[in-house]
Amino acid sequence: MAILTKAAFTGTVQALLLNPDRDTGLEKHRVDRIELTFDGIEGDCHASRTMTSDSRMITQYKRDTEVANTRQLSILSVEELHDIARAMDVPSIEPEWAGANLVTSGIPDLTLLPPATRLMFPSGACLIIDLENAPCRYVSDVIDKHHPGRGSKFVAAAQHKRGLVAWVECPGPVNLQDEIVLHLPPQRTYDPAHGKSHAA
Repeated sequence: MAILTKAAFTGTVQALLLNPDRDTGLEKHRVDRIELTFDGIEGDCHASRTMTSDSRMITQYKRDTEVANTRQLSILSVEELHDIARAMDVPSIEPEWAGANLVTSGIPDLTLLPPATRLMFPSGACLIIDLENAPCRYVSDVIDKHHPGRGSKFVAAAQHKRGLVAWVECPGPVNLQDEIVLHLPPQRTYDPAHGKSHAA
């Protein structure tokens, strides 16, 4: 087992979800345990070592170029889901509707965690944050089924609260109520105009 650096803070696993069939839509179902492999969550439709580039990468690659899959998991937080629901004036937004794989509690402003943050679990499994997951109309469509007429509010309400995408650095099981230990990378502000960076 690798020696861990000092953790910044911790959170808790509040929900785990997966969907084995992409053709059934965005929604996922809850489970008590997931197994992380180098491809992602075993049995989930987004599990793969590679993916094809899409509209998010249009400035870097031709569409459908094979690239590493850094979007193996979608992570949301209980707190930010509550914030989104409040902003939309609905009783709740369930993580199933947003295609979440992992829901946390106790991590302030989850969506604002920087890229390269590591999420460590008791088994030794580890996820690395890639980027913020931007709100999209597909989630709006699902929400509209549960809260008719409200789905169109999702994109605005979920800005910087939609959670994160991540990939598996070290495989292993993750269980409900597992502690999540966070290890943040050094923080710097990059200033290309002056050709230097500044420690945060």
